[in-house]
Amino acid sequence: MTLKIRPVAGKGEIRICLSGQLRSEHFDQLKSEVEGGGSTVTLDLEELDLVDIDGVRFLNECESAGVSVLHCSLYIREWMVRERGRPKARHNKIKKREQK
Repeated sequence: MTLKIRPVAGKGEIRICLSGQLRSEHFDQLKSEVEGGGSTVTLDLEELDLVDIDGVRFLNECESAGVSVLHCSLYIREWMVRERGRPKARHNKIKKREQK
């Protein structure tokens, strides 16, 4: 399954609705949509079925940059919170172990 990205213009904002599976191969396209949306962008995850660890990190980066994340399932939100609490140095160690 792929990711469907559907921008919806509203009153002074852009809502980007995501459907399907968020994976790293979608980040370039999604970043372009977010950056092209102006100052008020919202990601709507109501129809998002699956996200991987890179997707969780991407969503955290979006929130840190001021992008609102709406209708996020409980498991994704909890994963985002846990991931924000992990030291970044640990991420690098894990990636190095995976590469070996």
